[in-house]
Amino acid sequence: MPPTAPLLMGVVNVTPDSFSDGGRWDTPDAAIAHGRELLADGADILDIGGESTRPGATRPLVEEELARVLPVIRELAADGATVSVDTMRSEVADQAVAAGASIVNDVSGGLSDPRVLDVVAATGATYICMHWRAHSDHMQDFAVYDGPGGVLAAVRAELSARVDAAHAAGVRDEQIVLDPGLGFAKKADHNWTLLAGLPSLQALGYPVLVGASRKSFLGRLLTAPDGTLRPVDDREDATTALTVLLAQQGVWGVRVHDVRASRDALRALERWEEG
Repeated sequence: MPPTAPLLMGVVNVTPDSFSDGGRWDTPDAAIAHGRELLADGADILDIGGESTRPGATRPLVEEELARVLPVIRELAADGATVSVDTMRSEVADQAVAAGASIVNDVSGGLSDPRVLDVVAATGATYICMHWRAHSDHMQDFAVYDGPGGVLAAVRAELSARVDAAHAAGVRDEQIVLDPGLGFAKKADHNWTLLAGLPSLQALGYPVLVGASRKSFLGRLLTAPDGTLRPVDDREDATTALTVLLAQQGVWGVRVHDVRASRDALRALERWEEG
């Protein structure tokens, strides 16, 4: 692949209530099988999550989250997959790394549970630090960016502060990946502003992961004449287009549900760049 090609992180939601595919792979066997399908489709990383972060979601007990993700992580890591655990909890992060995960994808950037940063420092795992302001049940109450520079300046400053917190816990620069947190305490226009402003976030000096796949701002972009948002499963073409555009922006990774579509698009981009 060309130097611009991002890593493709395939989503494995072991949950009953995720916004895109909740309940489809909510048993360990189903999730493991889905993870293997994503690997066959060209995934570089499998992101295993046991807690839905869709707007309005309620949190599972920590025991529930562990029971959902650990069997899946063990099996897929044993297959040789690069596994990420999508969690905000230090207990889950710690046990997931012990089970074979090499990446901790913390959508709260250490704000929900600061001890996650200690786990990352102690284990040496890659740490994906996302911009976040509040839990899913009320995060949209915080989608206000009225300061100078608007949403881009706020996200840049708040991510920089989370990097400082990670450093204070002993996390090294080479472990850190940043994520602008599309859809998390963001209105549709905020997401587009962040996508347009990616070079400003990349200027912080860390790799950037973007998770736009099937999110509601794409559904709003594709609104029907009667005002109905495009259904979640019908947002894949727009998601794939963004994969190509993000590759051209030089992002480190793109988090997607349909790995095959994004892999095909990157192959076409590769051939285009060859001339």
